[in-house]
Amino acid sequence: MTASTLVLNAASGAKADPGPDIDEIFSTHIYIGNGGTQDIENGIDLANEGGMLWIAQRDVAYVPILTDSTMTRGQRLAPNGDGGHQNNAPNNIYLLNNNGFSLRDISAGSYGVNGSPGGGAAGNGTYASWTFRKAEKFFDIVTYTGNGSNRAISHNLGTAPGMMWVKKTSGSQNWAVYHRGANGGSSPEDYYFRLNQDIAQVNDTNQFQSTAPTSTQFFLGTDSDTNQNGATYVAYLFAHNDGDGGFGEDGNKDVIKCGNYTGNGSSTGPSIDLGFEPQWVMIKRYNTTGDWNMFDVMRGMGMGDADINHKINSAGVDQSSQNWIDPTATGFNLTNSNGHVNGSGDSYLYVAIRRGPLNKPTDATKVFVPNIRGTGDSYAGNHWPIAFVPDMNINTRTTGTDTYFMSRLAYPKNLKISDNDAESGASGNQIFTGGNASTQLNMNDGWWSTTSGVISWTWKRAPSYFDQVYYSGTGSARTISHNLGVAPEMMWIKMRSNAENWTVYHSAGGNTSYYTLDDDRAKGTSSSGGTNIWNDTSPTSSVFSVGTHDRVNKSGDTYVATLFATAAGVSKLGSYTGTGSDQNIDCGFSSGARFVMVKRENSTGHWLIFDSLRGITAASNDPFLELDSTAAQDQNSNLDVDPLSSGFTVSGADSIFNASGSTYLFYAIA
Repeated sequence: MTASTLVLNAASGAKADPGPDIDEIFSTHIYIGNGGTQDIENGIDLANEGGMLWIAQRDVAYVPILTDSTMTRGQRLAPNGDGGHQNNAPNNIYLLNNNGFSLRDISAGSYGVNGSPGGGAAGNGTYASWTFRKAEKFFDIVTYTGNGSNRAISHNLGTAPGMMWVKKTSGSQNWAVYHRGANGGSSPEDYYFRLNQDIAQVNDTNQFQSTAPTSTQFFLGTDSDTNQNGATYVAYLFAHNDGDGGFGEDGNKDVIKCGNYTGNGSSTGPSIDLGFEPQWVMIKRYNTTGDWNMFDVMRGMGMGDADINHKINSAGVDQSSQNWIDPTATGFNLTNSNGHVNGSGDSYLYVAIRRGPLNKPTDATKVFVPNIRGTGDSYAGNHWPIAFVPDMNINTRTTGTDTYFMSRLAYPKNLKISDNDAESGASGNQIFTGGNASTQLNMNDGWWSTTSGVISWTWKRAPSYFDQVYYSGTGSARTISHNLGVAPEMMWIKMRSNAENWTVYHSAGGNTSYYTLDDDRAKGTSSSGGTNIWNDTSPTSSVFSVGTHDRVNKSGDTYVATLFATAAGVSKLGSYTGTGSDQNIDCGFSSGARFVMVKRENSTGHWLIFDSLRGITAASNDPFLELDSTAAQDQNSNLDVDPLSSGFTVSGADSIFNASGSTYLFYAIA
């Protein structure tokens, strides 16, 4: 059963079958061409489900390609041009697969999708791809032959389209675009745009017959852009969810929104409420000329200064890096006064797609990995491969150095956990995402470092497991939205804009206590500032509370909050009381822990890190690192984490690890 046919059992109220996860129907994937044969795995089944693939070169002005499952192999359209179907030569084909797509560009002149770095017109051979799979209440493709008369065309989107792109495929003709936000949302069916041009909205009843599309049909007039007699066409239909998306484990999530807003010409621009955090946003000014601007998290849309813009209506080159747009837990904020996105009094359309995944993780290896790079390891040009798209990385050197904290949303900036410094620019060993065209490595499956002897731990965001929120302080007690889906059991909050201690909430300490991540001090209580930190209020499944303390909410400063929770069989947060002898910590795992963090809470004690790459074995003296210090890896004979199938075993009697009567916080990942 698909998303649009989701039904509820009248007696129990239980959901039947929710729609697919967002990661199964949409992907932004960046890659480097090789001039030959290459398979791109993005998790999207285009071969069986159908859909559309769009590829643009990022560093050279080469024509982008758009192909779909209705076309013959190698056939394409240009989203920035008016031409009809074009065909590649037989040896220059791209295949739509059940897990992505394959590139077969082996001709010297075909650098549109897979040119090798430095190879002729290929430039640096860097590409971005966007894949839309057909799914009810998300995306559909319809082909038809024009008849030159007013008519209705059936579709299977399962809801009224929020946006439509229509293109004549049998010859040259401009792209015609419908958007529900045209003319401020008033009779949008009377207006059209051109995807391949920057024109303002045009009032013309001959494009879409002045009839709004429905959940089963869209309507065409007599204009040759959409309905020339005997010509063939393709229509790409994008849904608009409004509390009726039907996605996610509970079948109640929206994943795509089509709307409009008015700019204010300020760097503190409008705040757009989507009800979800976006991973892809398209914006067009429509009251006057304006490009079709596109942003996504894989190319840097976040809280830094690297929001790279791709203009759909021009050649496929990434535009200048500026801070255009900041995603939030519930939408996005415009952060630039540029007329492309936020001219004073100007009118804009947008389309936004939700960040995934929507489903809880069941396999820890798909959301967490420890990684060690030894001296002399090349890792394919300093690329650290990871089997998932990384969202957060913590890294240090086993020989002793600062501990770095990197986040996809904050690229290209980083923080240090080992001190309280403000955020700073990334150096050579902290490049995290593929946002900068000069460092085009495939960050869909890893991160980049030039430094050897590094240990790193990498997380992927997922419901009930791990989430991140960026926000600005107000100085007044408040709640802040998050997308963890459950109440956080641990939170790390750090001021980004100035020096301030890392502040930790842990459910074992409650909402009147706090901890400090960048040093070994014992927990603080209400009498020493706790009331002003968490506002004596425990977090919920949708918000967390901050008081007035500078650590978490100083007016005018910016912050990052990192949220952790127990995901059954994947992660576990809790506490234990030391015994001075071996004791088992049951985490509900089946194959033991790969990562363990322990902190003494009732007195001083470092934040100790153990992992399965360096230890957690039956042998004694497992090596550990101190998250809050620059000390080298240690192997204290009194500190040992032994393997246990359901979690881990605390062995030894050191005071900061297992002293009789002392209490300890822990965080473990299977």
